[in-house]
Amino acid sequence: MLRWQISIQEYRGNMTIVHKSGNIHKNADGLRRCELPNKSDNTAYFTTGAEPQIPIEGINITGVGTGFFEKVRESYKQDKNCHILTALLYKECKDALLANSLDYIWKTSYDN
Repeated sequence: MLRWQISIQEYRGNMTIVHKSGNIHKNADGLRRCELPNKSDNTAYFTTGAEPQIPIEGINITGVGTGFFEKVRESYKQDKNCHILTALLYKECKDALLANSLDYIWKTSYDN
């Protein structure tokens, strides 16, 4: 019950909890049901003190060879949309005010 009290604490003042006796409240929730005993025939059985065995899986890339970057460059050249975007970025900017609004480091890269 304590975890439910903690969970609904943030709604205090915005809601009212009304007790209904079991005969009136036909769709009783899990708080009114008796818990199942922790026995081996119960599907939710767990041994007390046993740590759950959860495998930790992940990928750690420590370095990428130059061949990877070459493949990325080649795929950019073969992609029509990427080629169009690259061509648009290399064109002269028609709006000088917009080009001058770039930060210095970005503006120097853009001007080259």
